[in-house]
Amino acid sequence: MTNGSDPFETRPVERSKKPGLLLARPFGVPVYVTSSWWIVAVLITLVYGGIVQARLALGPSAYLLAFVFAILLYASVLVHELAHSVVARWYGLPVRRIVLYVLGGVSEIDREAPTPGREFWIAFAGPLLSLLLAVGAFTLARWADPFTVTGELLFQLWVANLLVGVFNLLPGLPLDGGRLLRAGVWRLTGRAYVGSVVAAWGGRVLALGVVALPFLFAWSAGDAPGPWAVVWGLVLGGFMWMGATEALSNARVRARVPGLRARELARPAVVVPADLPLAQADVRAREAGAEAVVVADSQGTPMSIVHPAAAEAIAGARRAWVPVSDVARALTTHAWVSVESEGEELLAELTRHSLPEYLVLAEDGGVFGVLRAIDVNAAMAGRGRRA
Repeated sequence: MTNGSDPFETRPVERSKKPGLLLARPFGVPVYVTSSWWIVAVLITLVYGGIVQARLALGPSAYLLAFVFAILLYASVLVHELAHSVVARWYGLPVRRIVLYVLGGVSEIDREAPTPGREFWIAFAGPLLSLLLAVGAFTLARWADPFTVTGELLFQLWVANLLVGVFNLLPGLPLDGGRLLRAGVWRLTGRAYVGSVVAAWGGRVLALGVVALPFLFAWSAGDAPGPWAVVWGLVLGGFMWMGATEALSNARVRARVPGLRARELARPAVVVPADLPLAQADVRAREAGAEAVVVADSQGTPMSIVHPAAAEAIAGARRAWVPVSDVARALTTHAWVSVESEGEELLAELTRHSLPEYLVLAEDGGVFGVLRAIDVNAAMAGRGRRA
């Protein structure tokens, strides 16, 4: 499964860029493949092509078959990730996309599973389907001649799915086995954060083990480790270490989500008419102790929020006649947040429609204040409110 950003990002109200080429939309989930995939495809073709040639003596076609293996490997990763995504959507969790990249794939799920049981099944769905496909392909391979193209393709299919399934069951983040470990610790302790910390450190231990593995094998055989084995061990171990570290960082961020409250994060605001000069708006904001200025129409309905940078760019003398409407950003239909929103509910509202600021409405429907994206990101990162 995952987790390029565990699948939660430390900047919840910023829109992410497209990560690569859009491949398809199975079950309505966008699947992207990055250009880094070609690195692995070329390496697999070159290395495995020689093995196929030794087995089947196909000539140059052996490398074509090796390239097919690279495609089957990533198709297996895609099916694996789709299993995560389908189960997550079954539980009502929004899936942003699937990304296939140099070392595998990631399912980006926009919300955390609410219970350890659901976390377990979302994480387990991928390895389970991979292992079932491996068993099915292995059964068919036993009926095929191993020294034919069909037999080789079936062999490739069950090996690819076995690799994807077994590797992902290792007990450490960012692997699926780490999410299973996290779900188990969460269930035992009642704290998702503790589960994340244990699973992240499990991932770090696994990363060190992967780096050391080529040296251990070489030592047991009384030989020096091969350069390719060392390189792959370092690359894979480094990927796992960085993923575990990011998961640990994201766990700390996620632990702050319950403390997010629109009432506390909103900046006090003053409501002024659209034709009011900036200088007079400054006076009203100071008198009211406000940190934001909301612009209303003639009926008193809020329609925009003064952009701080644009307002500051107006020189002192001009502020006496430039109206606030000239330096304000219009409020969209999604820029309204209830003052009672907090925790996961608030985060879901903000990530659903990423905007630089939101108008916070009081219980009576009036203007309570302005919630800025930078303040939410600062709170998630454990920093104070930004100026």
